[in-house]
Amino acid sequence: MQDTFDQLGLTPRETLLYKTLLQLGHASIRDIADKSGVNRGSAYESLKQLQNKGVVSYFPKGKRRFFSAESPEILLKIAEEKKANIDKAIDSLKHTIIPDLHQQQPDYHQTNVRYYEGDDGIEWVLRDILNVISEQDHKEYCVFSSKPIRPYLYRPFPNYTKQRVKLGINVKVIAIGDGGEDAELSERKWIKTDGAVDASYIAIYPPKCAIISLASDNFPSAVVLESEDIAKAQQIIFHTLWGLL
Repeated sequence: MQDTFDQLGLTPRETLLYKTLLQLGHASIRDIADKSGVNRGSAYESLKQLQNKGVVSYFPKGKRRFFSAESPEILLKIAEEKKANIDKAIDSLKHTIIPDLHQQQPDYHQTNVRYYEGDDGIEWVLRDILNVISEQDHKEYCVFSSKPIRPYLYRPFPNYTKQRVKLGINVKVIAIGDGGEDAELSERKWIKTDGAVDASYIAIYPPKCAIISLASDNFPSAVVLESEDIAKAQQIIFHTLWGLL
């Protein structure tokens, strides 16, 4: 419950005082403090915050001030208002703020490089592929994949393929060495090799490329390059090779 109240902007103390007031009805600071176990000074400051948030109201009675809790339905109203404001902020970010910020960036193309390690890092990269491609009109990415990497690639994200298919994302795979299976919304071609090959996986999902490999003790690591130019060059290389296989 407190997680929900946190989202509404109510602290644990404010939540406690609100629930106390619901039980008491109209109550003075003394009664609220006694019932809740919060000292009067802190209770009064929190009640003022609750009043500002529209959750609590007060009325004078002689020289004393009595508080009362608004109906619990007020919480839903607050949530709906926050959601409406977030929706407006998202719309503004998409159509105004982010385009304006891009206009302020220098004209040259800068490559951002990020490093990730371990199963958590590989899972982040796989989720990034899905997130980036799912936002594009043409939902497809391409991959170079060698056999030794496959047992470790989806270990931290075993339902990756199901998520990819659910999002309607296609993938073309050039498998280096034998092995690997076709899956839904997937096409695969093979490059035969003589002898063993190193563990490697290269995903090309413009504007990014991800390179995943294994260090000692099969510890996975990844480098993600964010560059439209590099990603498109890799894409051209992939599709040229794809057409020759």
